[in-house]
Amino acid sequence: MTLWNRWLSGPARLMALAALPLCMAPAGGALADDGPDVFGWVEMATLEPWDVEVKAKLDSGALTSSLDARDIERFDKEGEPWVRFALELEDEETGETFKKQLERPLYRDMTVRGAGGRDERLVVLMEVCMGDTIHEEQFSLRNREEMNYPMLLGRRTIGELGLLDVRETFMIEPSCDENSPVIEHEGEGEYGTNKDDGADDEDSES
Repeated sequence: MTLWNRWLSGPARLMALAALPLCMAPAGGALADDGPDVFGWVEMATLEPWDVEVKAKLDSGALTSSLDARDIERFDKEGEPWVRFALELEDEETGETFKKQLERPLYRDMTVRGAGGRDERLVVLMEVCMGDTIHEEQFSLRNREEMNYPMLLGRRTIGELGLLDVRETFMIEPSCDENSPVIEHEGEGEYGTNKDDGADDEDSES
């Protein structure tokens, strides 16, 4: 058996086949007018409803999206688990720093296994604009200050967008307004389940 055949017979074969749909977008995003949108592996996104523009990395190696947050604290509100956290994001359009204290219902607990070991995180629902559509998505909260991108969009979000061209960046500008369609998140909160999202390569980001 050749080295190539041995490689294709192992786990790498499954990874390669799974990645094919994400790599088949034509160069430059040239699709028919009625075809799906094509996004690059880095795009501008806006955090809604504040219209704060940030760089987002579209990472097919991560399952759940992640957002830069500080002072993350779990607390109870009327007998239900909530999360209190602070946003401190540079608005790429204005150059100003957006600061906001937020409280959100806890959607679920999450365990991530990365290069640094196991990491426990809290997940909330937030809205992000990609292209001309607003997506309500699960975001795990963590301090991403030392990372290149304040927002990471995982497979749960990428699956709603269209196609991903891993060779390109900044292909579609966010253009949401009050009339933009909103894709609401399906499913109810799963707090207390502490699901393991498995290996997540966002921790290896330089």
